[in-house]
Amino acid sequence: EVEEQQRAAAERVADLETQLAALAEAVAAAEEEAARVERETVSPARTALAVAEEGLRSQRAARQREVAHRERLQAQIAARRQRAEELAAEQSALADRVAALRAEVEAVEAQLDALQARIRPAEAQLAALRQERDALETQEQQARERVREAESRRDRAQVEVARRRDELNLLAQRIEEDLGLVELELAENVTAQTLLPLGPLVSRLPVVEELPEGLEDEIRRLKGRLRRLGTVNPNAPEEYAEVQERHAFLTGQAADLEQATEQLQQVVAELDALMETTFRETFAAVAARFTEMFQALFDGGTARLELTTPDDPLNAGVEIIARPPGKRAQRLALLSGGERALTAAALLFALLHVSPTPFCVLDEVDAMLDEANVGRFREVLKGLAQKTQFIVITHTRGTVEAADAVYGVSMGSDGVSQVVSLRLEETTGADSAPVR
Repeated sequence: EVEEQQRAAAERVADLETQLAALAEAVAAAEEEAARVERETVSPARTALAVAEEGLRSQRAARQREVAHRERLQAQIAARRQRAEELAAEQSALADRVAALRAEVEAVEAQLDALQARIRPAEAQLAALRQERDALETQEQQARERVREAESRRDRAQVEVARRRDELNLLAQRIEEDLGLVELELAENVTAQTLLPLGPLVSRLPVVEELPEGLEDEIRRLKGRLRRLGTVNPNAPEEYAEVQERHAFLTGQAADLEQATEQLQQVVAELDALMETTFRETFAAVAARFTEMFQALFDGGTARLELTTPDDPLNAGVEIIARPPGKRAQRLALLSGGERALTAAALLFALLHVSPTPFCVLDEVDAMLDEANVGRFREVLKGLAQKTQFIVITHTRGTVEAADAVYGVSMGSDGVSQVVSLRLEETTGADSAPVR
């Protein structure tokens, strides 16, 4: 029984070994089949999976970059919006300031117009009063002349009367002296019939057969002078008093007008002084900024502004003295075209620094600039763009690259102009902002 069990066990082992060998062959076949299947199916799948995983990682990285880019854009948009709000507030403040300044200017102009409106009739009235005063002074002078002439005639007449009285007295004295000499002749030559009934007095008078030589001529001359003297105007003092009173009134009116003119001239002088002070302050600020802008645009050198007549700044011209790097100081007309363009831009930018405006239009100011000068021009323009919006007409690539928005005008085959607009947004980081 034991042997049979051993044989049975051996047979069982043999069967198991046979089954094991069959299983081993089956396993080998299965492994070979699995290897084949793996070679044909799994390896491409793994490769595809690896590729897919790599693509997924790339997509995730791209997605992360897109998210970061979007965040940067949102931050820029927020900053731009904030800046736009600030600019709007500044623009509103500037508009209010401009309105206030315009109101002040209009008020000053209205005052000047009112003053001029008052001055013109006052000047006309003053001229008329002066003419009337001159006429009255002429009349007064003529009246004075007439009075003086009348007084002179009166004095001469009085002198002549006194002289004639003296002559008569002298003649009477001579007659009295000669009376005794002619009594005898009277007694001899005069008959009784010629005696007049005047008594002894007449009988004592001498008989004068002829007047002394020249006496008749003297009498005629004196009578002619009396006729030429004419009559004395008895109303001359009253007329002179009236003319004097009228002259005093017109003199007072002229004094009032002259005082008003002096007051108006004082107001004009005060306005001129205020304008001169404001101009000098503004000119000094612009001159200082001009030097800074010139050095920034030329990367060195120096420049200054000078008044042609410093004593009269309101009527003076402005001269520009510039010294570019490596050159001597000279006037604007002696500079090259590009240097003149940069100098003019420096002056314009200095004015915008001192008195900013909402916007400024530049028409091909960079046409004669080289690449280096265009770069400095662009940087200065960017700095000023924080307060002033610039509209630049240019063909220079460097200036176009600095723009926030570009508008191009081209002519199609049909001869019609076409406008193409681009909005440029600059971003910081690895990726550049897209052009829309």
